[in-house]
Amino acid sequence: MTVRLIIAGTHSGVGKTTITAGLIAALVRRRLAIQPFKVGPDYIDPTFHALAAGRPCRNLDAWLVPPERLARLFAHHAARSELAIIEGVMGLFDGCGYDDETGSTAQVAKLLGAPVVVVIDAARMARSAAAFAVGCLTFDPQVPLAGFIVNRVGSERHGEGVARAIEQTTGKPVFGWLARDPRLAIAERQLGLIPTIEPGAWHAFIDAAADTVARQLDLDRLLAIAQAAPTLNVQQLNDDVQATPSDGPRPIIAVARDEAFHFTYEENLELLAAAGAELRFFSPLIDRGLPEGTSAILLSGGFPEHHAARLASNRSMHTALRESHAARLPIYAECGGLMYLTDAIVDAQGRRHPMVGLLGGEARMGEKLSLGYRQATAAADGWLLDAGQTLRGHEFHYSAWVDRPADLPPAYLVTTADGRAPVRPEGASFDNLWASYIHVHFFSQPEVATRFVAAAREASARPAEAAR
Repeated sequence: MTVRLIIAGTHSGVGKTTITAGLIAALVRRRLAIQPFKVGPDYIDPTFHALAAGRPCRNLDAWLVPPERLARLFAHHAARSELAIIEGVMGLFDGCGYDDETGSTAQVAKLLGAPVVVVIDAARMARSAAAFAVGCLTFDPQVPLAGFIVNRVGSERHGEGVARAIEQTTGKPVFGWLARDPRLAIAERQLGLIPTIEPGAWHAFIDAAADTVARQLDLDRLLAIAQAAPTLNVQQLNDDVQATPSDGPRPIIAVARDEAFHFTYEENLELLAAAGAELRFFSPLIDRGLPEGTSAILLSGGFPEHHAARLASNRSMHTALRESHAARLPIYAECGGLMYLTDAIVDAQGRRHPMVGLLGGEARMGEKLSLGYRQATAAADGWLLDAGQTLRGHEFHYSAWVDRPADLPPAYLVTTADGRAPVRPEGASFDNLWASYIHVHFFSQPEVATRFVAAAREASARPAEAAR
């Protein structure tokens, strides 16, 4: 049996991340092995839970990943812990659309049979908080809602009164309340919270959150709720990727990972390793070249715009990437990786920073947010996908690729999750390069990992002189 608990909210911004990170850290202090999870495609909130737990946080997105495979992924990772704590996404019932529950915390809760505790922000409410609680309880009675936490109360009397109103109205327990506390505020910018891979007093924040949660919430009662979760009966996670048979060494895939590039699902890397690759990490910010023996390159998303000056100054890395492209090594880039491969990034202040120049055009920061799930169909046959194969992914960026060379063939033909938006071309795919703004979870189509590694192995087998 997998002991598990979901921390959900009535809406975004109620304090789910702070309370979840604090709860994880408080229970780690009790010598419990906690496996953190985050519902949705988010890359940033999981960094706080990973820091609190001392292990990677996993994403649970039932739109990106087929539900039955998602349950197996959850069980596989949770089995290595004593307790799984899952932070929800947005509001409890918010998902990829308005017409059903797909991608929502509620869907994941029902799929996993995980008890749900809903955080209610009472900063500007009194008894009305009970109305929100009733709505959460009755909107979908199949959701295993176990109780509530009240956040940002103004006084002891306020907290007691709100808790009493919720309990009397719903018959469900309130596990405690937290006062407004500036120490528990997390700095934000355009795309949300600042990830913990960047400099910051993150350990002090985690310690403060753990202190507050341990003092204000009934941890024993929360543990009892988690332990009462029903047995989760799912098949063992099958090998979704088969390694390409080879007697030779594992091909080396160089993976960008630093403050500028770190939006990578751990499962993507694990699938690449399972398919036969050796992963080696490098930093486009500071490394002068790629890892020795590199056969393919993965440039994930992140915040290159916030580190554009440093990326521009590392011209030896630009040269290494251009030489790798000329040598026909497979290069896969998502979002920030695409931005890095253009001629330049133009930041929010209008400053132009020269980049690698493999794609042409510029990535310009703007005020319009491109956000949402995407169905991405390969526009033509390539080393990663065949024409017509479809992936599920998401976009989350303020930049736009402008002055894109007209002769570049697109990587995908893209529409929204519901298929109602007009199909549009996205990214670029030519020779050995595949780049787009779409973030892809490889478990949506595990064949991607197999093909990625096969292309890397083919590149590694070519004689050096033939690659030039």
